Amino acid sequence: MGNVIGIDLGTTNSCVSVVENGKAVIIPSDTGSRTTPSVVAFSKDGERYVGDTARRQLVVNPDRTISSIKRQMGTNWSMKIDGSLYKPQTISAYILMKLKQDAEKYLGQTVNDAVITVPAYFNDTQRQATKDAGAIAGLNVLRIINEPTSAAMSYGLDHGDSKKVMVFDLGGGTFDVSIIDIADGIIEVMATSGDNHLGGDDFDERIADWIAEQFRQEHRIDLRKDFAARQRIREAAEQAKKELSSATTAQINLPYIAKDRSGPLHLDLTFTRDKLNELIGDLIGRTEAPVVNALADAGISASKLDMVLLVGGSTRVPAVKDKVKKLTGKEPSQNINPDECVAMGAAILGSTLTGNALISRGTGQSLMLFDVTPLSLSIETMGGVATRLIERNTTIPFKYTKEFTTASPMQTTIEVNVLQGERPMAHDNKTIGKFMMHGIRRSNSGMPRINVTFDIDANGILKVSAQDLTTGKMQSVTITASDRMSDTEIEQARRDAEMYSATDGIRKDGLALTDECRRLILDTDNRLKEQKKQMYKAKYREIKKDVSELERLTSKFRADKVTAQDVDAMRQAKERLEASAGSIGA
Repeated sequence: MGNVIGIDLGTTNSCVSVVENGKAVIIPSDTGSRTTPSVVAFSKDGERYVGDTARRQLVVNPDRTISSIKRQMGTNWSMKIDGSLYKPQTISAYILMKLKQDAEKYLGQTVNDAVITVPAYFNDTQRQATKDAGAIAGLNVLRIINEPTSAAMSYGLDHGDSKKVMVFDLGGGTFDVSIIDIADGIIEVMATSGDNHLGGDDFDERIADWIAEQFRQEHRIDLRKDFAARQRIREAAEQAKKELSSATTAQINLPYIAKDRSGPLHLDLTFTRDKLNELIGDLIGRTEAPVVNALADAGISASKLDMVLLVGGSTRVPAVKDKVKKLTGKEPSQNINPDECVAMGAAILGSTLTGNALISRGTGQSLMLFDVTPLSLSIETMGGVATRLIERNTTIPFKYTKEFTTASPMQTTIEVNVLQGERPMAHDNKTIGKFMMHGIRRSNSGMPRINVTFDIDANGILKVSAQDLTTGKMQSVTITASDRMSDTEIEQARRDAEMYSATDGIRKDGLALTDECRRLILDTDNRLKEQKKQMYKAKYREIKKDVSELERLTSKFRADKVTAQDVDAMRQAKERLEASAGSIGA
């Protein structure tokens, strides 16, 4: 097997690396740059540009230039140019092809295999879409690896001593935080969290809006309505943001940005670091919840961290560093290059997967990696419950089987509804796939035995199967990109889980209590039929009255509308029936 390249497929910029002489090195682009802009453009004569040449088209050819495509991975986004429809996978594939070509030119040989990184909080759809993009680009994708984990892989090669590390990864379009345990050459992800729509692009948008608003107030012209002017402003905003990483003021100068009756108009503004912090303060604040969640899921406090690694170009913003220090109480480490370490870690993993494991400095051990899945996976069961088979932050690859049965007598088919999310009720989560299992042998409810298996591979891609243990028949589905939830839906699912946690607990208690009540009613009715002739009529009527009341309450139960009072009333009615029915046969 030839060289395996590691690719950081970024929102704003991408990077490619390879292992040479036991060390990961960055492969330069054809322009000599160590990163490649994640931009694709189409000229009017049909030529396709990728990287630096494409980025130059953003102003002069904006309606035929595509950037930040990573944010659309796993969605139904598409763009038609010259009669051809382009999906996110295709645009991403063009970027990957450019990186592949640069690698082949650098190595002097064909490159077939790659490890590609994705945000840790990417869902299964986005991971599959990324893998598909690699295939379109002519790459055999050996592994999809989480970006923070890849950064830790790069760090762990040169720092093998035992540490609990937080990787704070804020790039152009996504934010991830992972808690990682590095010890004896083993890199184990303890927990991960994130926000798939938070990054430098959002910072740039805030700055660009401020610039446009200053111009509008002075000249009564809204530059945001002019696509070319808007692109110039966005570029100026990004440049000013970068300058303010080392300076306290930046000058924004855009000549001939517009014109009015008096002639050409020029934009000239002084932009300060204080104004930048004001504009993006709430965006930086959004990193706090994922950090808190990741630490909680890992079961450690910030004080127990040995180190915080900053990854992604947006961590160069001073206010971001200040936020990290405030959240963790630690000065972030500067030991790795935030733009390059992710690609280098992917190259190290690629070398390991092909039997050329690198030795961790200081331990003499080859590097080993254990990653996790970011979200819980469930199936819908009776009562609309989301029954979990794989909890979030479970180490992958992972396989789990659980036995289920039918809900109705003589049932010959079941629908397996696969869910993703953290809520206990099925309708509050996202359906990511469904399939029907046919040919179940007719019998009473509760008799058939159906094994449902969730098998999630090292790429985080899920396969679900169901087998009738009586007949041996099996149905399965590999969840594909068209079935998956969007990143926005995942973020909403996590927010909903926190916001409605109290309501979820009431619903869960109500469902469990309803099942207990129905079993009690059925058992009591059967015992009444057997003992009716031996019972006093008054006692019989008392018990029947308690049965009727409990039946009334259980029939009124609606999981989506239940209150704590409803659950209490049902519990009290159950206790009354248990007390009165206890004398049957006595």
